[in-house]
Amino acid sequence: MDSTFNPADIERRWAERWEAEGCFKPSGTGTPYCIMIPPPNVTGSLHMGHGFNNAIMDALVRFHRMRGHNTLWQPGTDHAGIATQMVVERQLAASGVSRHDLGRDKFLDKVWEWKEQSGGTITRQIRRLGSSVDWSRERFTMDEGLSRAVQEAFVRLHADGLIYRGKRLVNWDPKLHTAISDLEVLSEEKTGSMWHFRYPLADSAAGAGGEAGRDYLVVATTRPETMLGDTAVAVNPDDERYTHLIGKMIRLPVTGRLIPVIADSYVDKEFGTGCVKITPAHDFNDYEVGKRHDLPLINVLDRDAAILATFEVMAGGSFAPLPAETCPAAYAGLDRFAARKAVVAQAEAEGWLEEIKPHALKVPTGDRSGVVVEPWLTDQWYVKAAVLAKPALEAVEDGRIRFVPEQYQNMYYAWMRDIQDWCISRQLWWGHRIPAWYDNAGKVYVGHSEAEVRAQQGLGAEVALRQDDDVLDTWFSSALWTFSTLGWPDETPELKTFHPTDVLVTGFDIIFFWVARMIMMTMHFMKNEDGSPQIPFRTVYVHGLVRDGEGQKMSKSKGNVLDPLDIIDGIALDDLVAKRTTGLMQPKMAEKIEKATRKEFPDGIRAFGTDALRFTNCALASTGRDIKFDMNRVEGYRNFCNKLWNAARYVLSQTDGKDCGQDESLPLARSVADRWIISRLQETEAAVIASMAEYRFDHVAQTIYDFVWNEYCDWYLELTKPVLAADTTASVEEQRATRRTLVRVLETILRITHPLMPFITEEIWQRVKPLAGVSGEFLMLARFPEPDLSRVDAEAAAEVAWLQQVIAGLRNIRGELGISPGKPLPLVIANASAEDAARLTRQSALLRFVGRLEGITVVASEAELPPVSTALVGTMTLGVPLAGLIDVGAELTRLDKEIARLGQEVARVEAKLSNESFVARAPADVVAKERDKIADNLRAQAAMQAQRDKIATLA
Repeated sequence: MDSTFNPADIERRWAERWEAEGCFKPSGTGTPYCIMIPPPNVTGSLHMGHGFNNAIMDALVRFHRMRGHNTLWQPGTDHAGIATQMVVERQLAASGVSRHDLGRDKFLDKVWEWKEQSGGTITRQIRRLGSSVDWSRERFTMDEGLSRAVQEAFVRLHADGLIYRGKRLVNWDPKLHTAISDLEVLSEEKTGSMWHFRYPLADSAAGAGGEAGRDYLVVATTRPETMLGDTAVAVNPDDERYTHLIGKMIRLPVTGRLIPVIADSYVDKEFGTGCVKITPAHDFNDYEVGKRHDLPLINVLDRDAAILATFEVMAGGSFAPLPAETCPAAYAGLDRFAARKAVVAQAEAEGWLEEIKPHALKVPTGDRSGVVVEPWLTDQWYVKAAVLAKPALEAVEDGRIRFVPEQYQNMYYAWMRDIQDWCISRQLWWGHRIPAWYDNAGKVYVGHSEAEVRAQQGLGAEVALRQDDDVLDTWFSSALWTFSTLGWPDETPELKTFHPTDVLVTGFDIIFFWVARMIMMTMHFMKNEDGSPQIPFRTVYVHGLVRDGEGQKMSKSKGNVLDPLDIIDGIALDDLVAKRTTGLMQPKMAEKIEKATRKEFPDGIRAFGTDALRFTNCALASTGRDIKFDMNRVEGYRNFCNKLWNAARYVLSQTDGKDCGQDESLPLARSVADRWIISRLQETEAAVIASMAEYRFDHVAQTIYDFVWNEYCDWYLELTKPVLAADTTASVEEQRATRRTLVRVLETILRITHPLMPFITEEIWQRVKPLAGVSGEFLMLARFPEPDLSRVDAEAAAEVAWLQQVIAGLRNIRGELGISPGKPLPLVIANASAEDAARLTRQSALLRFVGRLEGITVVASEAELPPVSTALVGTMTLGVPLAGLIDVGAELTRLDKEIARLGQEVARVEAKLSNESFVARAPADVVAKERDKIADNLRAQAAMQAQRDKIATLA
């Protein structure tokens, strides 16, 4: 093996070989185990969230593959409707061309060209993470098979009466000219204004607010422009100021239309004036109020969010124009924000502006367009979600699907129990086009194709049909992901074998938008043999957001964004800064990012390798919490890789070409260290398997780290050296047993660690396996270790624990006295029990070698000790004679301080026990422990004092 571990040399080599040899494909045997990769956007590139959840999924997949399961990790990408269309439109705009210039078909050709050129970027990056997905089965949400599945799902849902077309409010993006989902709407905190307008009462009724003769209501609003579409003013039914006006009419000042005063508990009496304008066509809350009071819906905006020349009123499911006199011509064509200013100016000029107050508000903004989203009435396609939600709720309630951590099922319940119909249409060109056709009379026909529609409906060629221009919401196709990728609607062997899948790994932010919709759609379309609904997965493992080391959300504006590939392969500071600032047009923003970068990474990021990053992600995976990503942890786990590499080099140096006990007929004489490490290995295997079952990847990582670093490397390897040294007195049987244990425990460590760190473990395993007597071409296909608890050895564990305490005591003495670790020391032992004496006899050779001792002397009591520096192991005192080793004056000072400290501790506990209230109220065992503390400290103080008296004789 090379003297140093270089991840770049081995990672690409093993990734390519595994894939070329078909290691990621299902084995065809064993219990099926399947994970579906959450399909990343084809427009995207890796971010830390991808790095995190890929590490988690791959750990699960490799673990189950090694346990003999017929394992499939299904990969694929999402067509990402809006995001992809925007990318291509920007490219066209740079050449002065719009999609409308090209037309739909030619534009889609351009999108497919871009997808073929750039769409594979993220899959290449996922390969770099070592993700063992079955690339031969890679899918795309708009490939031929998935497109057929989407079309089939739409047609069936429509036939089942669960899809309909209707005119309702949606989140409308006036820039992109499409409806968008709630997930694509950002809520931005902004400081705006609250305008108070006077709405005159039609019959000049006596006063609102208790003022006789007042002939208007004061209505507060943050959106003056939408008052053009007001259809009522609402007050709280319990608001005594206005109860006498309920049912009266008022005149909308800007248009002159008469609208009623209504009572609705939606209105907060304490907010504003207690009077709220109701605009059902331009506000989601107002829409619900309007439904309760059967109010008309008046649309005053066009698709660009500009004021219509003629307003439209909803009647019978379609719009009809309002009389021209109620549509002020001065506003026609004005952008909504220009119209806002015009309304306020008119109010001020005509005297119905009461006042303007500053007001903090949340503004809905399109996450991709950056413009304010408008609630807008349009014709859209909807799914009746409540019908689908019922069995999906029951599946979680009865435990067929469980959330890890469990708390997230409450979030699921909250959304599903108040679910609204799902708007599935988008006004885009890139996506699955809705399989619906219209004749010239507006009648709609749904089918798999125009030919099918004509045949089923008996429509001749003379009947003109036009396909719906809209495409389906991206979440519609991804909701079919678990079964469409396995061949549905066909009954494929893969669908029968791997569905339901086992676990879904996802972030909490898409529990409703993706997880819930997958459950709903799967349970509608997929059935068990008995006809009952089939679930898509048995477990939903929900992880938090990956944040920076300070707990801040990663963003370009903060300069704290990390690319996992930069951590894996390294990146110089200048390249890092350039990468961070790409596309940021504002120099001040670029400067801010550069400063933040230099503060966090003054020299750039060095190459840590995939294994260190993966192990870090698993170690940080505390269930249900956001992940604070700390580069120091990556550094620490890169050191862990080095530790494992160097341990393997030592093992190979001691075993290569030597008798490693492969011949089972030859005798073995295992040392207590051999028995101990084998015992601890069984416990480690059991702990890892148990933690994997509970999705506690942080516990898995910590268990492996502690065993490999603290027990195998720091202790066991040291304890093997006297047995394998050139001048050893150990027998052939002892050496054979130690070599066998060395190499077999290392080989097992590699199998345990492989799911978290696949590359370094595979590289080392290839060298270790012949010495360990194991076969197989690849570690990733080897069996995961199963613990044999009959090999847990309590006696060996106790003896090694005693050895560790003795050696730790010696190391403490060396540290306190500043004595070099390599300098041989004499050891004098007092107060040894019979068990201590037996252990000293059995382990003297180990103690001399590991403790660097020139000799061990046992005396009956501390009275016989020469002046020594001491450490206690149980009742046994370890003493290193001080003559010629120490600065006597400094040691006396140290002992004086320790004697004084022990005296203070005795006084503190005695004071506590003198408190009658404490003694009376504390449990008896607590009081007993406090009394034991006094005895222990007095005993230690007496020993220290005796030691001081002896050292004083050296002065």
